Amino acid sequence: MNFIYGDYLISDNKEILDLPTIKGFLARSYWANKRSDERIEKSIDSSVCFGIYKEEKQVGFARLVTDDATMYWLCDVYIHEEYRGQGLGKILIEVITKSDRFKDLMGLLGTRDAHELYEQYLFNRDSERFMLRLPDYLRNI
Repeated sequence: MNFIYGDYLISDNKEILDLPTIKGFLARSYWANKRSDERIEKSIDSSVCFGIYKEEKQVGFARLVTDDATMYWLCDVYIHEEYRGQGLGKILIEVITKSDRFKDLMGLLGTRDAHELYEQYLFNRDSERFMLRLPDYLRNI
């Protein structure tokens, strides 16, 4: 799937992922900064991944673990520091939650500091850290 947002491409094509850039993103995160390169590569191989690209430079990333039938775990959402404040995180979450593949699955995620972002896309706090998004079919949208 490819989606154009202004000068940006959002794609789930793993062939264009920039692994060194993703490893740099995760090394700067609070949740994945201790993961080895090998563990990051294995997680990408076993997941659905979305990248955001400006021209050919990767500026954003998100990873989903799913059974493609009932649920997905949204994780490793990261926007490069220089590109924050432009709505890229919002459009990335919107593309994912409105996609035919994920809209009817239960969405789960963990966050320490971005509850307000995810609440805009119908994730609800299930505890201090975890959030849950019911599938569209259960919300009768």
